[in-house]
Parts: sequence; structure tokens; C-alpha cells
Amino acid sequence: MKLQTRPREEPEVNLTSLIDVVLLLLVFFMVSTSFLKETEIRLRLPEAEAVQRSEAEPPIVITVTADGGFFVDGREVINRRVDTLRRAIVEAAGEDRSRPVTIRADARTEHQAVVTAMDVAGRLGFTKINIATVNSPGSPRDE
Repeated sequence: MKLQTRPREEPEVNLTSLIDVVLLLLVFFMVSTSFLKETEIRLRLPEAEAVQRSEAEPPIVITVTADGGFFVDGREVINRRVDTLRRAIVEAAGEDRSRPVTIRADARTEHQAVVTAMDVAGRLGFTKINIATVNSPGSPRDE
């Protein structure tokens, strides 16, 4: 009996299904990680007590109105552009960048207007930037 040997076929590994599975896992992990909510982080912020300091120079006061307008040391800034605010602060401070800057903003002011005022003061070289607040009635510090 003559047995004929068949030519051996080289085994092939079909990677198509493996690639499909890996891509599906990748998509699954990408979608499932986007459901994390960063707003659910619970923080306990540090507390500070207000200390009255006597300063040799009065601070430059930048007031931000509810509609986003600016006042520098009680003088209204013509418009809300950054360069106009910068010129008003430079005019109020002169060359002295060591003076403290106090930002007084209305509670209904958009956050961007306050950040703009802080950014302009910081870029001009002021390092002592404060934000004025008031204690609300019934707060723990009133007791």
C-alpha cells in the first residue's frame, strides 16, 4: 500500500479577530473612564483668620461690578478691554509694584472678570494680590 503524503500546509494565524477584540476592549475602556465625575471630589479647605495689618501704603483697589465693569481706585475704566485695565492700574500704581492690590468683586460677577483683573495685576508684577470678602451672618467665625 502506497500512502501518499500530502504537502504540509504552513499554519496561519488569523489576527483579524484578535485585532477586533483588542479594539473593542480599547473602546470599552475609553467610554467607561469618561464617566468619572471630578465634581464629586470632597475637599476640606483650609481656614484662615483675618489679621489686621497696618500697611505703609494703601492698596490699589480694583472693583469689579456685577456686569463686569472695572473701577481702579474709584475711577471707572472706560471699557472692559485688558489693555485699558492695564493702563489704569499702571497709572494708579506708577512704578511701585510692591503695593498690595485688593480686588473687590460683586458676588454676581462672572468669574472671568475677576480672573482677568488678577491676571493683569500679576502680569504687571504685583505679588500681593488680595480678594476682598465679607463674613456672612452665622458663619463659624462670627461665633
